Amino acid sequence: YLRPEWEVGAGVTGIALPDYRGADEGRGYVLPFPYLIYRGERFRIDRQGLRGIFFESERVELNVSLNATPPVESDQNRARQGMPALDPTLEIGPRLDVTLARDRARDWSFEARLPVRAAIATDFSHAEHIGWVAYPHLHLFTRPALAGVKWNLGVQAGPLFATRKYHEYFYAVAPEFATPERPAYQAGGGYSGALAVVSLSRGFPRFWVGGFARHHTLVGPAFEP
Repeated sequence: YLRPEWEVGAGVTGIALPDYRGADEGRGYVLPFPYLIYRGERFRIDRQGLRGIFFESERVELNVSLNATPPVESDQNRARQGMPALDPTLEIGPRLDVTLARDRARDWSFEARLPVRAAIATDFSHAEHIGWVAYPHLHLFTRPALAGVKWNLGVQAGPLFATRKYHEYFYAVAPEFATPERPAYQAGGGYSGALAVVSLSRGFPRFWVGGFARHHTLVGPAFEP
């Protein structure tokens, strides 16, 4: 069976997110999204995102890493009442993947990954560089059989690190926005907690289904007052 070079489609996803990491309020979103797979020799878009763009060998790949955060209207978040709104952010940068173990016959691999991303806040009329984020983590991929059908299962976990400027964007309180309940605060750079992600997906002849769950651990981060 020779898979096609291109696969194109569209779908819809529902997702619940905190307003920002550590926020005690969040929103639910229902969003359309394109479904795109491209299986080129040096450039691929697949279940792992953009891959093999810069360098690829048997054990090492240098890829592109992407992440994003939603906008936050301060009048809808109690902790930020009276403060400027948070624009949506886009994070982009290189990701080094090193395969530590692999068994192609059994469809599993274990990798160490190091993405380093520049973060940009934008409301699409202007853009501002707000620092850097790094997320070194371990990633396990396997294809277990569930009810006699093979699924794609990914599990990853690791610490997060960010620059002072990045933490300041989300957590700083300028003196003019201080209140008796919300003192002025400047965040530091460094450890930003830890993140674990579990994803499960499967492609069918005419459609694709999948889901994921994320867990953030915020114990002793640099932005903790």
